[in-house]
Amino acid sequence: MALQWLILSYVVAAEVVIAVILTLPYPMLVKKRIVSLVSLILQPAASIVAFAGFQLLDLYWKNEHRLMCSSEVCTATERDRYEKSIYKAQRNVVLCAAGILLYWCIFRICKYNKDLEHLEELEKRCKAQ
Repeated sequence: MALQWLILSYVVAAEVVIAVILTLPYPMLVKKRIVSLVSLILQPAASIVAFAGFQLLDLYWKNEHRLMCSSEVCTATERDRYEKSIYKAQRNVVLCAAGILLYWCIFRICKYNKDLEHLEELEKRCKAQ
């Protein structure tokens, strides 16, 4: 069960690195190549959105069907285990949301850079005429 969260955390870490690389100031030629490379990776990486969404649904279902430990009958270890599982679920929700949000940010940054490149080409054509 922990393997899926390990994979998701590595993917989120890679998305953070890609987002930082995309937002650093580079010369235009290097920037264009980085954006084109990341754009090629974006379509296959869209599966992370579906994977994170599925994990969110799984967390929701587990939260709705979790045994409550709030009465006097629960021992201290049961209460600690219950609180620990709640904290893990909250951490995993943040991880899923971060994965989806970072993918969207990377997508928008690439789209913005492509639109900017297109407008620069259009401006050059207008000046040449």
